[in-house]
Amino acid sequence: MTLKVAIQMDPIEGVNVNADTSFDLALEAHGRAAEIWVYQPRALSLRDGRVTARARKVEWLKREQGKHVSLAAEETLDLHGVDVVLVRQDPPFDMAYITAAQILERLQPDVLVLNDPRSIRDAPEKLFVTQFADLTPPTLITRDFQAVREFRAEFGDIILKPLYGNGGAGVFRTRLDDTNFNALLELFEQTFREPIIAQQYIPAVRKGDKRIILLDGEAVGAINRVPAENETRSNMHVGGQAMETEMTERDQDICDRIGPELSARGLVLVGIDVIGDYLTEINVTSPTGVQEVRRFGGPDISALFWDWVEGRLED
Repeated sequence: MTLKVAIQMDPIEGVNVNADTSFDLALEAHGRAAEIWVYQPRALSLRDGRVTARARKVEWLKREQGKHVSLAAEETLDLHGVDVVLVRQDPPFDMAYITAAQILERLQPDVLVLNDPRSIRDAPEKLFVTQFADLTPPTLITRDFQAVREFRAEFGDIILKPLYGNGGAGVFRTRLDDTNFNALLELFEQTFREPIIAQQYIPAVRKGDKRIILLDGEAVGAINRVPAENETRSNMHVGGQAMETEMTERDQDICDRIGPELSARGLVLVGIDVIGDYLTEINVTSPTGVQEVRRFGGPDISALFWDWVEGRLED
């Protein structure tokens, strides 16, 4: 099957070819002779019920940093004429992100949009996870800073982070003896209009923050991300180290619980974060980790993804 694919993503010229999941998905599609177009969300247009994007056709791709892509001149692409649209731009999950999802909904059901834009819009990762409260650590989402103070007093050691942030930006650990706590709350109040999220700190994070990749609700691979010695965050771009891992019985139980809901919502490629026995995030916007899984001997998730897409379109 020869596919015509449009990828809504951050500029492909600047990606890390040995880490970026969007690039890996594009490279696998390129190897299957797909016709690939790339564009940024700001290039979307909706006119008289038709969705277009100022896009560039990919002439070739290869895994050679700095010489990894050749793009044709920009032109207007009718997105109703493609087989698949991949939604792969990074957060922040803001009104621009939500509006892009609303526009992409106009392509359905004639075009396969992944992940489903309505579900992306309705399931931001740090909110969606609270639907499974029995799987998560104690969690508070609020704009009431007195409630945050009471939450810290109850648990003593907590994590604070912006509700719609990503990549570990703005993540803080604070304990009862932290004299910067009030200043930190002031910073959040002045910087973010949205609520913030507070979670009980899980000491098991020192052993790693496990990223599990699910494909249509089924776990297909996992990687552990261990934070640097003097770092709270396990994100790899801030020093977290990727390490080989195995799925535990608890990990599988979590996937079995959330998998049917992900599949029903059209959330086909999802990355969840598990610390110890707790589910902490369900990443549905542009989940990462497929290259690290493969690097440590796991499956080629990009190949599995396109197998799934081709099967769905044939059906």
